[in-house]
Amino acid sequence: MSGSAAGSDPRRDLKNYGLVTAAYWADTIADGAIRILVLFYFYERGYSPLELATVFAFYEVFGILTNLFGGYIAARFGLLSTLGSGLAIQIVALLMLGLAPDGLLVVGWVMAAQALSAIAKDLTKMSSKSAVKLVVPDDSQGRLYKWVAILTGSKNALKGVGFFVGGVLLTVVGFQTAMLILAVLVATALFGTVPFIHGGIGVADAKAKFRHMFSNTPAVNVLAAARIFLFASRDVWFVVGLPVFLRTVLGWTFWEVGGFMAIWVIGYGIVQASAPKLISRRTATSHAPNGRTAVVLAFGLALFPALIATALIVNFDPTLVLVTGLIAFGVVFALNSAVHSYLILAYADGDKVAMNVGFYYMANAAGRLAGTLLSGLLYQWQGLEACLWASTAFVLAAGLLSLLLPGNPVRRVVATAG
Repeated sequence: MSGSAAGSDPRRDLKNYGLVTAAYWADTIADGAIRILVLFYFYERGYSPLELATVFAFYEVFGILTNLFGGYIAARFGLLSTLGSGLAIQIVALLMLGLAPDGLLVVGWVMAAQALSAIAKDLTKMSSKSAVKLVVPDDSQGRLYKWVAILTGSKNALKGVGFFVGGVLLTVVGFQTAMLILAVLVATALFGTVPFIHGGIGVADAKAKFRHMFSNTPAVNVLAAARIFLFASRDVWFVVGLPVFLRTVLGWTFWEVGGFMAIWVIGYGIVQASAPKLISRRTATSHAPNGRTAVVLAFGLALFPALIATALIVNFDPTLVLVTGLIAFGVVFALNSAVHSYLILAYADGDKVAMNVGFYYMANAAGRLAGTLLSGLLYQWQGLEACLWASTAFVLAAGLLSLLLPGNPVRRVVATAG
Protein backbone atom coordinates (compact mmCIF):
# COMPACT_ATOMS: atom_id res chain seq x y z
CA MET A 1 0.00 0.00 0.00
CA SER A 2 1.46 3.39 -0.99
CA GLY A 3 0.30 6.57 0.63
CA SER A 4 -3.44 7.01 0.90
CA ALA A 5 -5.02 4.42 -1.25
CA ALA A 6 -7.70 5.29 -3.71
CA GLY A 7 -11.12 5.11 -2.14
CA SER A 8 -9.82 5.42 1.42
CA ASP A 9 -11.54 7.66 3.94
CA PRO A 10 -9.20 10.54 4.94
CA ARG A 11 -11.08 11.08 8.23
CA ARG A 12 -10.77 7.43 9.17
CA ASP A 13 -7.09 7.40 8.19
CA LEU A 14 -6.43 10.46 10.32
CA LYS A 15 -8.33 8.93 13.25
CA ASN A 16 -6.30 5.73 12.91
CA TYR A 17 -3.08 7.70 12.84
CA GLY A 18 -4.15 9.62 15.94
CA LEU A 19 -4.94 6.42 17.83
CA VAL A 20 -1.65 4.80 16.84
CA THR A 21 0.22 7.93 17.89
CA ALA A 22 -1.57 8.08 21.26
CA ALA A 23 -0.61 4.47 21.96
CA TYR A 24 2.97 5.22 20.96
CA TRP A 25 3.08 8.24 23.27
CA ALA A 26 1.96 6.19 26.28
CA ASP A 27 4.56 3.52 25.59
CA THR A 28 7.23 6.19 25.09
CA ILE A 29 6.58 7.73 28.53
CA ALA A 30 6.77 4.29 30.11
CA ASP A 31 9.98 3.45 28.21
CA GLY A 32 11.73 6.64 29.34
CA ALA A 33 10.63 6.13 32.93
CA ILE A 34 11.90 2.53 32.95
CA ARG A 35 15.33 3.67 31.72
CA ILE A 36 15.81 6.13 34.59
CA LEU A 37 14.35 3.76 37.18
CA VAL A 38 16.69 0.92 36.21
CA LEU A 39 19.75 3.17 35.86
CA PHE A 40 19.39 4.75 39.29
CA TYR A 41 18.23 1.56 40.99
CA PHE A 42 21.39 -0.29 40.03
CA TYR A 43 23.64 2.71 40.53
CA GLU A 44 22.49 2.85 44.15
CA ARG A 45 23.46 -0.81 44.44
CA GLY A 46 27.06 0.02 43.55
CA TYR A 47 27.30 -1.10 39.90
CA SER A 48 30.19 0.28 37.79
CA PRO A 49 29.67 2.28 34.55
CA LEU A 50 30.47 -0.80 32.44
CA GLU A 51 28.06 -2.94 34.48
CA LEU A 52 25.36 -0.31 34.04
CA ALA A 53 25.93 -0.40 30.28
CA THR A 54 25.66 -4.20 30.36
CA VAL A 55 22.26 -3.95 32.07
CA PHE A 56 20.96 -2.19 28.96
CA ALA A 57 22.74 -4.45 26.48
CA PHE A 58 19.80 -6.82 26.02
CA TYR A 59 17.54 -3.82 25.45
CA GLU A 60 19.58 -2.76 22.43
CA VAL A 61 20.24 -6.29 21.14
CA PHE A 62 16.55 -7.11 21.15
CA GLY A 63 15.82 -3.76 19.56
CA ILE A 64 17.90 -4.92 16.59
CA LEU A 65 16.11 -8.28 16.42
CA THR A 66 12.67 -6.71 16.81
CA ASN A 67 13.20 -4.34 13.91
CA LEU A 68 14.60 -7.16 11.80
CA PHE A 69 11.59 -9.44 12.28
CA GLY A 70 9.00 -6.81 13.21
CA GLY A 71 8.95 -5.22 9.77
CA TYR A 72 8.18 -8.58 8.21
CA ILE A 73 5.51 -9.37 10.82
CA ALA A 74 3.87 -5.98 10.26
CA ALA A 75 3.82 -6.50 6.49
CA ARG A 76 2.63 -10.11 6.78
CA PHE A 77 -0.05 -9.64 9.45
CA GLY A 78 -0.76 -5.89 9.47
CA LEU A 79 0.47 -2.97 11.55
CA LEU A 80 -2.36 -3.44 14.02
CA SER A 81 -0.89 -6.78 15.09
CA THR A 82 2.50 -5.24 15.86
CA LEU A 83 0.98 -2.32 17.73
CA GLY A 84 -1.19 -4.49 19.98
CA SER A 85 1.59 -6.99 20.57
CA GLY A 86 4.03 -4.24 21.47
CA LEU A 87 1.78 -2.74 24.13
CA ALA A 88 0.95 -6.16 25.59
CA ILE A 89 4.63 -7.12 25.81
CA GLN A 90 5.43 -3.83 27.55
CA ILE A 91 2.84 -4.64 30.22
CA VAL A 92 4.48 -8.04 30.78
CA ALA A 93 7.92 -6.41 31.12
CA LEU A 94 6.62 -3.92 33.68
CA LEU A 95 4.89 -6.61 35.69
CA MET A 96 8.09 -8.68 35.72
CA LEU A 97 9.79 -5.84 37.58
CA GLY A 98 6.81 -4.65 39.59
CA LEU A 99 5.74 -8.03 41.00
CA ALA A 100 9.10 -9.81 41.34
CA PRO A 101 10.31 -10.82 44.82
CA ASP A 102 13.37 -8.87 45.98
CA GLY A 103 15.57 -11.90 45.38
CA LEU A 104 14.74 -11.87 41.67
CA LEU A 105 15.70 -8.22 41.14
CA VAL A 106 19.19 -9.09 39.94
CA VAL A 107 20.95 -8.14 36.72
CA GLY A 108 19.81 -11.21 34.74
CA TRP A 109 16.14 -10.72 35.58
CA VAL A 110 16.22 -7.01 34.82
CA MET A 111 18.08 -7.63 31.55
CA ALA A 112 15.32 -10.05 30.52
CA ALA A 113 12.67 -7.46 31.35
CA GLN A 114 14.64 -4.86 29.41
CA ALA A 115 14.71 -7.22 26.42
CA LEU A 116 10.90 -7.42 26.46
CA SER A 117 10.68 -3.66 26.89
CA ALA A 118 12.86 -3.17 23.82
CA ILE A 119 10.65 -5.49 21.77
CA ALA A 120 7.59 -3.54 22.91
CA LYS A 121 9.06 -0.13 22.20
CA ASP A 122 10.28 -0.97 18.71
CA LEU A 123 7.07 -2.73 17.67
CA THR A 124 5.00 0.32 18.64
CA LYS A 125 7.51 2.73 17.08
CA MET A 126 7.59 0.87 13.78
CA SER A 127 3.79 0.71 13.68
CA SER A 128 3.44 4.43 14.27
CA LYS A 129 6.18 5.53 11.85
CA SER A 130 4.90 3.23 9.11
CA ALA A 131 1.33 4.44 9.60
CA VAL A 132 2.36 7.95 8.51
CA LYS A 133 3.35 6.66 5.08
CA LEU A 134 -0.05 5.00 4.68
CA VAL A 135 -2.12 8.13 5.34
CA VAL A 136 -0.10 10.69 3.33
CA PRO A 137 -0.31 10.67 -0.51
CA ASP A 138 2.97 10.10 -2.37
CA ASP A 139 2.77 13.54 -3.98
CA SER A 140 2.55 15.34 -0.61
CA GLN A 141 6.17 15.08 0.53
CA GLY A 142 6.04 18.39 2.37
CA ARG A 143 3.14 17.13 4.50
CA LEU A 144 4.93 13.81 5.07
CA TYR A 145 8.03 15.69 6.28
CA LYS A 146 5.99 17.79 8.72
CA TRP A 147 3.97 14.86 10.09
CA VAL A 148 7.07 12.72 10.60
CA ALA A 149 8.84 15.61 12.34
CA ILE A 150 5.88 16.18 14.67
CA LEU A 151 5.58 12.48 15.49
CA THR A 152 9.32 12.00 16.07
CA GLY A 153 9.69 15.22 18.02
CA SER A 154 6.71 14.57 20.26
CA LYS A 155 7.99 11.06 20.92
CA ASN A 156 11.34 12.33 22.12
CA ALA A 157 9.78 15.11 24.17
CA LEU A 158 7.59 12.54 25.89
CA LYS A 159 10.58 10.29 26.47
CA GLY A 160 12.04 13.23 28.39
CA VAL A 161 8.80 13.43 30.34
CA GLY A 162 9.29 9.72 31.04
CA PHE A 163 12.75 10.43 32.50
CA PHE A 164 11.21 12.96 34.85
CA VAL A 165 8.30 10.65 35.71
CA GLY A 166 10.74 7.84 36.47
CA GLY A 167 12.77 10.04 38.82
CA VAL A 168 9.65 11.25 40.62
CA LEU A 169 8.16 7.77 40.98
CA LEU A 170 11.44 6.32 42.26
CA THR A 171 11.61 9.03 44.92
CA VAL A 172 7.94 9.02 45.92
CA VAL A 173 6.72 5.40 45.64
CA GLY A 174 9.83 3.28 45.04
CA PHE A 175 11.03 1.04 42.22
CA GLN A 176 8.42 -1.71 42.12
CA THR A 177 5.32 0.41 42.76
CA ALA A 178 6.52 2.73 40.00
CA MET A 179 6.59 -0.22 37.58
CA LEU A 180 3.00 -1.16 38.45
CA ILE A 181 1.80 2.41 37.87
CA LEU A 182 3.48 2.40 34.44
CA ALA A 183 1.83 -0.95 33.65
CA VAL A 184 -1.58 0.63 34.27
CA LEU A 185 -0.67 3.51 31.92
CA VAL A 186 0.27 1.14 29.07
CA ALA A 187 -2.78 -1.09 29.66
CA THR A 188 -5.00 1.98 29.36
CA ALA A 189 -3.36 2.78 26.02
CA LEU A 190 -3.80 -0.80 24.80
CA PHE A 191 -7.52 -1.05 25.55
CA GLY A 192 -8.24 2.57 24.70
CA THR A 193 -6.77 2.57 21.19
CA VAL A 194 -6.28 -0.80 19.49
CA PRO A 195 -9.97 -1.91 19.50
CA PHE A 196 -10.94 1.33 17.73
CA ILE A 197 -8.45 1.19 14.84
CA HIS A 198 -10.00 0.09 11.56
CA GLY A 199 -9.10 0.12 7.88
CA GLY A 200 -5.82 0.13 5.97
CA ILE A 201 -3.46 0.27 8.92
CA GLY A 202 -4.39 -3.28 9.85
CA VAL A 203 -4.25 -4.72 6.31
CA ALA A 204 -1.97 -7.75 5.89
CA ASP A 205 0.09 -8.58 2.81
CA ALA A 206 0.07 -12.33 2.20
CA LYS A 207 2.80 -11.94 -0.43
CA ALA A 208 5.33 -10.44 1.98
CA LYS A 209 8.56 -12.46 2.21
CA PHE A 210 11.19 -12.27 4.94
CA ARG A 211 13.94 -11.74 2.37
CA HIS A 212 12.28 -8.42 1.48
CA MET A 213 13.41 -7.12 4.89
CA PHE A 214 16.86 -6.52 3.41
CA SER A 215 16.32 -3.57 1.15
CA ASN A 216 17.35 -3.58 -2.51
CA THR A 217 17.17 0.22 -2.53
CA PRO A 218 20.71 1.69 -2.25
CA ALA A 219 19.45 4.90 -0.63
CA VAL A 220 17.76 2.94 2.19
CA ASN A 221 20.93 0.94 2.82
CA VAL A 222 23.18 4.01 2.89
CA LEU A 223 20.79 5.89 5.16
CA ALA A 224 20.64 2.90 7.52
CA ALA A 225 24.45 2.78 7.70
CA ALA A 226 24.61 6.52 8.42
CA ARG A 227 21.96 6.06 11.11
CA ILE A 228 24.15 3.52 12.94
CA PHE A 229 26.93 6.07 13.36
CA LEU A 230 24.60 8.98 14.09
CA PHE A 231 22.95 7.30 17.06
CA ALA A 232 26.17 5.75 18.30
CA SER A 233 27.52 9.32 18.44
CA ARG A 234 24.80 10.33 20.88
CA ASP A 235 24.62 7.28 23.12
CA VAL A 236 28.39 6.87 23.44
CA TRP A 237 28.38 9.73 25.93
CA PHE A 238 24.73 10.30 26.83
CA VAL A 239 23.63 6.89 28.14
CA VAL A 240 26.22 6.12 30.84
CA GLY A 241 29.14 8.54 30.65
CA LEU A 242 27.23 11.80 31.07
CA PRO A 243 24.88 10.86 33.96
CA VAL A 244 27.69 9.15 35.88
CA PHE A 245 30.00 12.15 35.34
CA LEU A 246 27.32 14.58 36.53
CA ARG A 247 26.65 12.45 39.60
CA THR A 248 30.19 11.46 40.64
CA VAL A 249 32.45 14.28 39.36
CA LEU A 250 30.15 17.30 39.58
CA GLY A 251 28.20 15.98 42.59
CA TRP A 252 24.72 16.47 41.16
CA THR A 253 21.82 14.74 42.93
CA PHE A 254 19.65 12.10 41.24
CA TRP A 255 16.92 14.71 40.93
CA GLU A 256 19.27 17.13 39.20
CA VAL A 257 20.68 14.53 36.82
CA GLY A 258 17.27 13.09 35.93
CA GLY A 259 15.70 16.53 35.62
CA PHE A 260 18.47 17.86 33.39
CA MET A 261 18.35 14.83 31.09
CA ALA A 262 14.55 15.09 30.96
CA ILE A 263 14.67 18.76 30.02
CA TRP A 264 17.32 18.03 27.39
CA VAL A 265 15.28 15.25 25.76
CA ILE A 266 12.09 17.34 25.86
CA GLY A 267 13.90 20.25 24.21
CA TYR A 268 15.42 17.84 21.71
CA GLY A 269 11.93 16.63 20.82
CA ILE A 270 10.60 20.18 20.42
CA VAL A 271 13.43 20.98 18.01
CA GLN A 272 12.68 17.80 16.03
CA ALA A 273 9.02 18.74 15.74
CA SER A 274 10.04 22.22 14.56
CA ALA A 275 12.68 20.95 12.11
CA PRO A 276 10.72 21.74 8.91
CA LYS A 277 10.41 25.41 9.88
CA LEU A 278 13.94 25.70 11.26
CA ILE A 279 15.62 24.10 8.24
CA SER A 280 13.51 25.97 5.66
CA ARG A 281 14.29 29.26 7.42
CA ARG A 282 18.01 28.45 7.48
CA THR A 283 18.12 27.37 3.82
CA ALA A 284 15.55 29.90 2.53
CA THR A 285 13.52 27.12 0.91
CA SER A 286 10.25 25.39 1.66
CA HIS A 287 11.23 22.16 -0.09
CA ALA A 288 11.61 18.88 1.76
CA PRO A 289 15.22 18.01 2.71
CA ASN A 290 17.42 15.69 0.68
CA GLY A 291 20.72 13.85 0.99
CA ARG A 292 22.72 17.07 0.86
CA THR A 293 20.82 18.37 3.88
CA ALA A 294 21.90 15.29 5.83
CA VAL A 295 25.54 15.85 4.83
CA VAL A 296 25.66 19.48 5.96
CA LEU A 297 23.96 18.74 9.28
CA ALA A 298 26.22 15.77 10.06
CA PHE A 299 29.47 17.63 9.48
CA GLY A 300 28.13 20.57 11.48
CA LEU A 301 27.24 18.27 14.37
CA ALA A 302 30.79 16.86 14.55
CA LEU A 303 32.10 20.20 15.80
CA PHE A 304 30.23 20.09 19.10
CA PRO A 305 31.53 16.94 20.85
CA ALA A 306 35.05 17.90 19.71
CA LEU A 307 34.71 21.39 21.18
CA ILE A 308 33.24 20.07 24.44
CA ALA A 309 36.06 17.53 24.83
CA THR A 310 38.68 20.22 24.13
CA ALA A 311 37.11 22.60 26.66
CA LEU A 312 37.15 19.88 29.35
CA ILE A 313 40.78 19.04 28.62
CA VAL A 314 41.89 22.67 29.07
CA ASN A 315 39.95 22.87 32.36
CA PHE A 316 37.11 25.20 31.46
CA ASP A 317 34.25 25.15 33.98
CA PRO A 318 32.83 21.61 33.36
CA THR A 319 29.28 22.53 34.41
CA LEU A 320 29.12 25.46 32.00
CA VAL A 321 30.78 23.48 29.21
CA LEU A 322 28.49 20.46 29.52
CA VAL A 323 25.23 22.38 29.93
CA THR A 324 25.82 24.77 27.01
CA GLY A 325 27.57 22.15 24.89
CA LEU A 326 24.87 19.56 25.36
CA ILE A 327 22.16 22.07 24.47
CA ALA A 328 23.98 23.00 21.24
CA PHE A 329 24.67 19.34 20.40
CA GLY A 330 21.03 18.48 21.07
CA VAL A 331 19.68 21.14 18.70
CA VAL A 332 21.83 20.06 15.76
CA PHE A 333 21.42 16.35 16.53
CA ALA A 334 17.63 16.78 16.60
CA LEU A 335 17.71 18.36 13.14
CA ASN A 336 19.86 15.48 11.87
CA SER A 337 17.48 12.90 13.30
CA ALA A 338 14.37 14.64 11.93
CA VAL A 339 15.83 14.75 8.43
CA HIS A 340 16.78 11.04 8.63
CA SER A 341 13.27 10.13 9.84
CA TYR A 342 11.77 11.89 6.83
CA LEU A 343 14.26 10.48 4.33
CA ILE A 344 13.61 6.84 5.25
CA LEU A 345 9.92 7.26 4.41
CA ALA A 346 10.75 9.23 1.27
CA TYR A 347 13.17 6.53 0.09
CA ALA A 348 10.99 3.57 1.18
CA ASP A 349 9.17 1.48 -1.41
CA GLY A 350 5.46 2.20 -1.02
CA ASP A 351 4.44 -1.47 -0.80
CA LYS A 352 7.31 -2.40 1.54
CA VAL A 353 7.25 0.58 3.88
CA ALA A 354 6.96 -1.44 7.11
CA MET A 355 9.89 -3.66 6.13
CA ASN A 356 12.03 -0.72 4.99
CA VAL A 357 11.28 1.14 8.21
CA GLY A 358 11.99 -2.01 10.25
CA PHE A 359 15.34 -2.47 8.49
CA TYR A 360 16.23 1.19 9.09
CA TYR A 361 15.37 1.10 12.78
CA MET A 362 17.29 -2.15 13.11
CA ALA A 363 20.32 -0.06 12.11
CA ASN A 364 19.21 2.60 14.59
CA ALA A 365 19.18 0.01 17.39
CA ALA A 366 22.60 -1.27 16.33
CA GLY A 367 23.99 2.24 16.71
CA ARG A 368 22.42 2.58 20.15
CA LEU A 369 23.86 -0.78 21.20
CA ALA A 370 27.38 0.18 20.12
CA GLY A 371 27.06 3.59 21.74
CA THR A 372 25.69 2.18 25.00
CA LEU A 373 28.43 -0.41 25.46
CA LEU A 374 31.17 2.00 24.46
CA SER A 375 29.75 4.65 26.79
CA GLY A 376 30.39 2.44 29.81
CA LEU A 377 33.67 1.01 28.51
CA LEU A 378 35.27 4.31 27.42
CA TYR A 379 34.12 6.19 30.50
CA GLN A 380 35.57 3.55 32.79
CA TRP A 381 38.81 3.54 30.75
CA GLN A 382 39.53 7.22 30.03
CA GLY A 383 36.57 9.27 31.26
CA LEU A 384 34.02 11.49 29.52
CA GLU A 385 36.56 13.03 27.12
CA ALA A 386 37.13 9.63 25.47
CA CYS A 387 33.38 9.26 24.98
CA LEU A 388 33.24 12.69 23.32
CA TRP A 389 36.09 11.97 20.90
CA ALA A 390 34.39 8.72 19.93
CA SER A 391 31.20 10.73 19.35
CA THR A 392 33.09 13.06 17.01
CA ALA A 393 34.46 10.15 14.97
CA PHE A 394 31.01 8.56 14.66
CA VAL A 395 29.38 11.77 13.42
CA LEU A 396 32.10 12.25 10.81
CA ALA A 397 31.46 8.68 9.60
CA ALA A 398 27.73 9.45 9.31
CA GLY A 399 28.53 12.56 7.28
CA LEU A 400 30.82 10.69 4.90
CA LEU A 401 28.18 8.02 4.31
CA SER A 402 25.54 10.70 3.71
CA LEU A 403 27.57 11.92 0.73
CA LEU A 404 26.27 8.81 -1.07
CA LEU A 405 22.60 9.72 -0.57
CA PRO A 406 20.59 10.90 -3.61
CA GLY A 407 19.81 14.58 -3.86
CA ASN A 408 16.08 14.26 -4.60
CA PRO A 409 14.16 11.52 -2.73
CA VAL A 410 10.79 12.81 -3.96
CA ARG A 411 11.58 12.01 -7.56
CA ARG A 412 12.65 8.48 -6.63
CA VAL A 413 9.51 7.88 -4.57
CA VAL A 414 7.19 9.00 -7.36
CA ALA A 415 9.02 6.81 -9.85
CA THR A 416 8.76 3.80 -7.56
CA ALA A 417 5.10 4.38 -6.82
CA GLY A 418 4.34 4.75 -10.52
